[in-house]
Amino acid sequence: MGSWLFFAVIVAALVYLVMVYNRLVTLRNRFKNAFAQIDVQLRRRHDLIPNLVETARAYLSHERDTLTQVIAARDQAASARRDAAAHPDDNAAMGRLGQAESLLSGGLARFNAVLENYPDLKADLTLSQLMEELTSTENRIGFARQAFNDTVMDYNTCREQFPNNFISGLFGPFRAAQPLEIDLPQAREAIQVSF
Repeated sequence: MGSWLFFAVIVAALVYLVMVYNRLVTLRNRFKNAFAQIDVQLRRRHDLIPNLVETARAYLSHERDTLTQVIAARDQAASARRDAAAHPDDNAAMGRLGQAESLLSGGLARFNAVLENYPDLKADLTLSQLMEELTSTENRIGFARQAFNDTVMDYNTCREQFPNNFISGLFGPFRAAQPLEIDLPQAREAIQVSF
């Protein structure tokens, strides 16, 4: 009778171990899939920017530095995106992507500020359509990033809970994941209200 009880406890412990392991695998795959959704939107953003800059180039001949900075930031962000897409569980790659996208957002904010000085350019239909697509893409990135960060939080919470933390520690692929943080310069600006 005692050996059956011991055997039942061992089987229950193994079943629990398998269930926790499978749950961690499921959550890790969910955050990788959620990053794939961000990747689609970032790729779209990166593809729109050269068209936007090329459309504006004729009007902004003496603003070459701004255009060059936007393209350089775009290239850096695209490279960081490819690295992060290859390994969304690599915290260093996610950190580099967040920094590169923050730089790109800053460059686009400066680009938008320059556009304010050129009413003819703002009235250009092609540029207007590209800006609308870019704005729509930025919104999609925000939603996809929120979904990704939520799945990362679920994964990290599960791997840190007791006794899951022992299981995640025993099986190496369950490292902590990093949420994608993009610093948006316009979000830090004070809102100007005039009466």
